[in-house]
Amino acid sequence: MCAPVPLLERGEPLGLLAEEAARARTGSGRLVLLRGATGTGRTALLEAAADHAAANGMRVLRARCSPEHTSVPYDAVFQLLAQGPEFDQAAGEAPDPPGTPPHRGRAARLWRLLRSYAAESPLLVAVDDVHFADDASRRWLVEAVRRIDRLPVLLVVTERSQYDIDPPADGLAHTLSPALVHTRTLAPLSPDSAAELVRSVHGAAPPEWVDACLRAGGGNPLLLRTLLDDLRNAESGAFPAALPDTCAALYPGTYSAAVSWWLDSAGPATTEVARALAALDDEDAPVPADAELLARTTGADPARVSGWLTAMTCLGLLSPGPEGRPRYAHPLLRDAVLGGWASTARRAAHRRAAEAMLHRGDHAEAVAGQLLRCGPVGEAWATGALLDAADLAVRADRSDDALAYLRRALDEPMPAARRTVVLTELGSLEYATVRSTAGIPRLAEAMRLPGPPRERVHAAVALGTALARRGEARAAVDVLRGLRDEHLTGHPDLIRTVQTASALLSDHDQGVRQEVYRWLRETAERSPHLVGTAGQALLVRYEATAGLTSAASAMHRIRALLAQPADPLGEVFLLGTAAAVAQWADQLDEAERLVRRGLTGQRTSLLHPMHLALLDVRIDIAAARGAHEEVLADAEVSRAAGGRPESANALAHAVIALVETDRAAEATRLADAFDVQRAHDSWELNRFLYARGLLRAATGDPAAALDDFLECGRRQSARDVSSPIVTPWRTAAAQCHLALGRPHEALALAEQELSLATVWNTPRVLGRALSVLGTATGGRRGLELGDRAVRVLRQGVDGEPDEAAADHTAEGGVPGGASAAAEGAAPDGTAAAEAGCPASGAGPGTGMGRRGPGGEPVTGAGDRMAGGGPVGAAGERVPGEEPATAMDDGWVQGPTPARVTALQGWKLGGGPVRAVGGRAVGGGSAPAIGGRAAAETPDPARIVAVAVGGEPVETELIPALVAHGRGLAAAGDRARARDAFREAAERAERLGALRLRAVAEAALREGGARRTATALTGPSALTAGERRIAELAAQSRTNTEIAQLLHLARRTVETHLTSTYRKLGIRRRSELGAALANTGEGAG
Repeated sequence: MCAPVPLLERGEPLGLLAEEAARARTGSGRLVLLRGATGTGRTALLEAAADHAAANGMRVLRARCSPEHTSVPYDAVFQLLAQGPEFDQAAGEAPDPPGTPPHRGRAARLWRLLRSYAAESPLLVAVDDVHFADDASRRWLVEAVRRIDRLPVLLVVTERSQYDIDPPADGLAHTLSPALVHTRTLAPLSPDSAAELVRSVHGAAPPEWVDACLRAGGGNPLLLRTLLDDLRNAESGAFPAALPDTCAALYPGTYSAAVSWWLDSAGPATTEVARALAALDDEDAPVPADAELLARTTGADPARVSGWLTAMTCLGLLSPGPEGRPRYAHPLLRDAVLGGWASTARRAAHRRAAEAMLHRGDHAEAVAGQLLRCGPVGEAWATGALLDAADLAVRADRSDDALAYLRRALDEPMPAARRTVVLTELGSLEYATVRSTAGIPRLAEAMRLPGPPRERVHAAVALGTALARRGEARAAVDVLRGLRDEHLTGHPDLIRTVQTASALLSDHDQGVRQEVYRWLRETAERSPHLVGTAGQALLVRYEATAGLTSAASAMHRIRALLAQPADPLGEVFLLGTAAAVAQWADQLDEAERLVRRGLTGQRTSLLHPMHLALLDVRIDIAAARGAHEEVLADAEVSRAAGGRPESANALAHAVIALVETDRAAEATRLADAFDVQRAHDSWELNRFLYARGLLRAATGDPAAALDDFLECGRRQSARDVSSPIVTPWRTAAAQCHLALGRPHEALALAEQELSLATVWNTPRVLGRALSVLGTATGGRRGLELGDRAVRVLRQGVDGEPDEAAADHTAEGGVPGGASAAAEGAAPDGTAAAEAGCPASGAGPGTGMGRRGPGGEPVTGAGDRMAGGGPVGAAGERVPGEEPATAMDDGWVQGPTPARVTALQGWKLGGGPVRAVGGRAVGGGSAPAIGGRAAAETPDPARIVAVAVGGEPVETELIPALVAHGRGLAAAGDRARARDAFREAAERAERLGALRLRAVAEAALREGGARRTATALTGPSALTAGERRIAELAAQSRTNTEIAQLLHLARRTVETHLTSTYRKLGIRRRSELGAALANTGEGAG
């Protein structure tokens, strides 16, 4: 098959043959048996021996046995003796009749003929592949060996010796005495010799290429030489980076032909096992093929299969894989083994392997991996294995694998109900993973199939979600309505789920949203049970965004709904909605728990509107905490940052986080890549407009930023969204107006924001609104508002440092202000009280009737917005104005008197946009929710006003400190201004807000502070006095004891501890030891 080449590593057998030939020439013959596996060079060695004998005066008689002539008696002997008239006579004789004496039979006559040849000249009798010889020839050769010891005859025979699945027949020398035979077994080439052979053909080959050739050849001279023949056409010095993995890349194909011949020589049983191993030897196979699996797949003897694997590994054709299981030494060799195998036979092998794996209890994905490679099985076990594997892949977040399993499962027969489930899951995954319309036809087909109502709801919700994400919100709602009207009669829980899903999906279209929520409100007013707990939670969310309720009231109602039994399919809607409201109310830990509960109950492979909503809330929570790196690490945000945004909300957060971490260029690239014109009309677009506005403001383009903020506000107002909890566009736009020199426009927006913030009544929204209003107002009044904003936000962040102001403050207990709130007044510690406003739903409290800049009211019972006239308690007069009005003297009639917060907002250009206190937009009664008026006064005995000191508000406190510091600097109080700037810089450093830190440090330098390289936070930022006091406090000493020891005033100790807590980022004395120990400064 190949051109003659020098024999490598065959010197010892060649020497033996030369010695035996010389011995035969002296009249003493013998048998030399050359054994070896297919392709190890037996024939080449035999030819070399024949050439050497002929060169030394010996006559060479040759015979080459083949499997085609095994049935022809004496075929091999006839090939040897086919010369002269004597042979013609012997060959032409009829077979011996039965009973013929041995010395008179054909065998005897052929022996005499051989002796006559030997009498003329020493003989070398060369028989190749004697294992294929016919039985008569084998008997004759064995008998000849017994007689040639006194004749000048050297008999050299080659015999295949390789471990096969079928046990081999006895060898030629089986019955011979060892004294009559010299046996040599040819081993595979060593790596050095094989590398020498490669370089003899391709001298410039790099080492890694040579190594690949050695593995593809498996140390087999035949395979290696044919591979080199195929590669001989490569240009000199031009080698591919790696040897091809497929024989299709080889020409003319002598290598694959050699492998095929090697398989044919091994027999059909061995060939089947070899090909089964190649088929199962997959890089991605979760379970490597082993002897047991191969035996089950092929029906072979497991012991023989195990032995074959061991033998092939010793020969070099197989090599141990990472798991220790034998694999083909190179993918090219594996591909050659598979070549020529009919696809039907290959699929049948995969099916048998799948069934074998199932029966022995292998992993579901291992079974499914084989089923992917075979045709339909038509049995239930195959369907079950594929669906089990898909479930495991989904849980492991391997959507591509799950898609493959589900698509293959559809080829198997299954009931219509089960097919509905599979189509729903497959369509959901295709839409979410492939990002194409491929999933929608699957979901539509699932909707058409008959099935249980619950599964049809799953399909309808998934289809509606896909349509809504494509901007077809009306079609999505129509799908759900159609299912409700036609197929869900008698299933009130499923009807409620469909209605809730419709309400959530309607957020993708302004017109559809108004229709759906109008129906939802009207239904809730007449029959609250028809909308269920999830529907009522959505209405609470609607009121919160519309500025119709306070955080305390919203959370009270949400918690009450969470305590009620929920519909199984509707619970996730309740949890997701509750999480959103809790996040707006700055109850971030509670919101996080709700998100986890919601996601835990979600099957991520099913499209569901609340799944993405929960992910959005999770991002919102991280953003509210100022955890910008956590935001950027979120999977949805990372996808958006990578140019594949599924959620505009995630993209908006990515832009904001990049801005706050001082990566404005990256943020600009992301924002510019988003096409606003092609975006769907959903609330997420408003978030993006707000984020882009922040980016433009941060990069020095307030005019463009203002356009984004105003467009965001216009779109939100059109959706009945007025509260700053969604996007505080008014304060952002006010800051742009100030940057553009328009203080009056800024003041109007800031006053509107404060009035709406007072309704929601949390430190975050109140502090932000007060800060911007203070900047817009300016002067002494502006300083007061700025100081109030800082106090609200700082206490919202830190609370009162426990034991900094007192030695023995009990942890836990009733929150500050709770008892006061129960009495109906805004407690001293609440955000409303800090802002100088009554708590929503509270009785007359501190700051009621307080007037804003220019004599305009801030808030209160019966308050009016800017330009709306005076406010105050009943009969209270504001200087220069008419007596303020009150509603029923500021009290609601009922068993327990409570203050009603009545606010009127104003949109740009004048005119009310929202009235709270029983009036709806444009007049008329406010919508009733669950039988209650939207502005119904909460029971003060049950609702606690949102107290400061609960959740972190660092993101708002830092810019408020900077703004307040600038106001102080403008007023000439540079020392206090520097304190504010320094605190802002410290907090920004601790938060990782690089942009805000740079702003604070720039303001600090402008304020006259010397630049310092010392840290602003952490133990190294402590002064010597702060460190000494902290060490004593960590030793459990009280403030009084510390003051006496250091001869300081108690107030000085408290001040130092407060500063220490801030620098270390802690809130309790018990945390001091650990905080100091981080740098080895623990208490003594």
